[in-house]
Amino acid sequence: MEHQIAEIGPLQLAFGLVFILISGLASFAYSLKLEKDLLIGTVRTFVQLFIMGYILRFVFDLSHMAVVIGVFSFMIFFAAWTIYGRVKDKQIPFFMPVFLSMIFSYFLVSYLVTAVVVNVKPWWEPRYFIPLGGMVIGNSMNAIAISLERLIGELKSRRSEIEMKLCLGATSREASQPILRNAMQAGMIPSINSMMAVGMVFIPGMMTGQILAGSDPLTAIKYQIVVMVMLSGSTALGTLLTVLLVRKRCFNACDQLVLRPD
Repeated sequence: MEHQIAEIGPLQLAFGLVFILISGLASFAYSLKLEKDLLIGTVRTFVQLFIMGYILRFVFDLSHMAVVIGVFSFMIFFAAWTIYGRVKDKQIPFFMPVFLSMIFSYFLVSYLVTAVVVNVKPWWEPRYFIPLGGMVIGNSMNAIAISLERLIGELKSRRSEIEMKLCLGATSREASQPILRNAMQAGMIPSINSMMAVGMVFIPGMMTGQILAGSDPLTAIKYQIVVMVMLSGSTALGTLLTVLLVRKRCFNACDQLVLRPD
């Protein structure tokens, strides 16, 4: 029996706003002052997703490698810009290191998944490459933002400790190694926690989408396993490259910490 996908019409979409209304009322009742953010976030969700939907329809119909890579690169650029906006301390120009780290790690992981694991031909097939790559970007950018906040915050708060190690002959790499380790752990722990709970506590988005679309649950599970290990790898690689490049910019050529305390 062929599975029919339940269509969502304008009325159902409008009814979904009831949940935003509940959130807004809770914010107002407890003076959380999140009403404006909820409104802006809701509008952006509708606008951005509908724009993306029309773009993807065009890209899928065109099915050209240059267009697929261009869309994927723009997604990475926007993610890097989002990270830049989320990290409050702007003393160090970290946008380019973040962008380059994401370009390298996300392209590598997405290519390996589509070309080797899923064995899609061609590897840039937009119906596979863009959704899988989008999952990599969306999940890993949060890890990078967390690791950057931890790295810069601890370099500033532990400045005296770092300078003491430098005075005793340590290099900037040696003096900041524990902080780098803490930053990487902070970024990777959420993805590891997700791997611990997946299946037993929650059903992830890709698996849910495939089941709703009528796929066999076992097939959906195989795809979800690939996605989970893919996200773990991309998070580790992207976080590592980012904190290494940004840490280098936190010290000058004489191994002096250039970050000023608050």
